[in-house]
Amino acid sequence: MDPADQTATADPILDLARPSVLRNPYPAYARLRENTPVFWHEPLGSWVLTRHADCLAVLTDSTRFASDWRRAGEDIPAPLLSVQTLDPPEHTAIRHLLLDGFRAQDRRALHDALDHQVKELFAELARRPSFDLVGELAEPLALRFVTTFLGVPAPDLAWFVPMSRTVVDGMDAGLWPEKHEPAVAARAELADYAGGWLADPPENGLIGYVAAHADDSGVDPAVLRNSLRAVLHAGYESASRLLGNAAAALLTTPGAPAAFRDAGPATAVDELIRYDAPVQADARVCVDDTELGGVTIKAGDPVTLLLGAANHDPVRFTHPSELRLDRAPNPHLGFGRGAHACLGASMAIRLAGSVLGTLATDHPGARAVAEPHHRRNLTLRGLDRFEVTLRPSAGEEVRT
Repeated sequence: MDPADQTATADPILDLARPSVLRNPYPAYARLRENTPVFWHEPLGSWVLTRHADCLAVLTDSTRFASDWRRAGEDIPAPLLSVQTLDPPEHTAIRHLLLDGFRAQDRRALHDALDHQVKELFAELARRPSFDLVGELAEPLALRFVTTFLGVPAPDLAWFVPMSRTVVDGMDAGLWPEKHEPAVAARAELADYAGGWLADPPENGLIGYVAAHADDSGVDPAVLRNSLRAVLHAGYESASRLLGNAAAALLTTPGAPAAFRDAGPATAVDELIRYDAPVQADARVCVDDTELGGVTIKAGDPVTLLLGAANHDPVRFTHPSELRLDRAPNPHLGFGRGAHACLGASMAIRLAGSVLGTLATDHPGARAVAEPHHRRNLTLRGLDRFEVTLRPSAGEEVRT
């Protein structure tokens, strides 16, 4: 037994980091949601919400719950000011510029190229006895997809992945304060890297569009640089972790590949996001006193939204612990809601549909060789390693 897993802590949030709970945090979420759906967590200095209705209310109310903590008197480091952290009206200009850039791209050409790359990569991996789905498929493919959309070459994985993971680790700095400063430094380094794109922009892709329209947008150049860093980082992390989580669910749930084929990619991926979303938590700060879930949240109080718990709320989802790949409608909060809903959600869904569709259709004998191993991240959920094979086991009948 892992020594870190021997004894439960008295802290219900820190307890989520135990290896056995990391593998499946949803029973722990259920206990919180049933017993204390809204509670004050002293180590975080934050209210914690676990119900779908409460989380949705906060996500869609940027007037009373801010992403920009300067509205509550906090001093925010310059590298953190981006499309992710600003609120309207500052947020509106940068979001519109990025959305216009998204819409200007040739999605069909991008998706055709993606499907070709996915087929080629799977053909290469199929020749091997087994491979790490995280490091050899999800991470490189997600980075290539995002940077192709941006219109820039993909950075070296050996440099980018540790940098990106440092940023993710910093998202849990409320529990592990030593993670904060390295994450701020990593964000700044990634922002400088993104700034190089604007100094010599490509002709095509999102970067090319943004560079051509930046002067007329009214967006502060530092905010623009930070926001491009956020698009690169968030796009990569959301997509790569979604691929890992979803593939693990698909390959460890009996009958799931066939159910994926029957449901269709869009519906099935939506359910895989709900079932084990990359984004497990988000945070806001209360701006005006607000009653929520029978509790008065005061102005200045931080609020932590356990979106993973909300996505398994039985009040909103029938049999939430079951993977039902034909579930529809599916109002999960995996990509947020409101003003800060994920810009690249449709792209992440399309990438996952291509990869998982190929896995389920072209490689029905695919199976896990070992249990998936999760990273110790509570805000973003993802795998560290997942060894799989595309070959059926000896004597196994494969039905297509």
